[in-house]
Amino acid sequence: MAREIISTEQAPSAIGTYSQAVKVADAVYLSGQIPLVPETMEMIDGDTEAQIVQVFENLRAVAQAAGGEMADIVKLNIFLTDLGCFTTVNEVMARYFETPFPARAAVQVVALPRGAEVEMDAVMHLGARA
Repeated sequence: MAREIISTEQAPSAIGTYSQAVKVADAVYLSGQIPLVPETMEMIDGDTEAQIVQVFENLRAVAQAAGGEMADIVKLNIFLTDLGCFTTVNEVMARYFETPFPARAAVQVVALPRGAEVEMDAVMHLGARA
């Protein structure tokens, strides 16, 4: 099957050797997003909640560029430098998703690129809500 590379200026450009997302048939694999502001490529100012919101906004921009929405995400992976922020993740996530929620994993890691406190990647299936 052919691969389609997804790219948008509405999300941070890749800071390494990867694409923002890759689409194969109805599946879209969204690369990890950290809380970079797309226009400046700098980390967002603010607390952990602000970082989580920025990551979800970045994921939404890539999902839309691929022809989907947040509701089309079927798997979400969350990487945190402090699992003590788990409650905040759940509170912010509830602003972006409704039931049925995607499958999800959340793990604590030692460090993330550019000193981010959170990174997320996702798998989206176009037509998942049909």
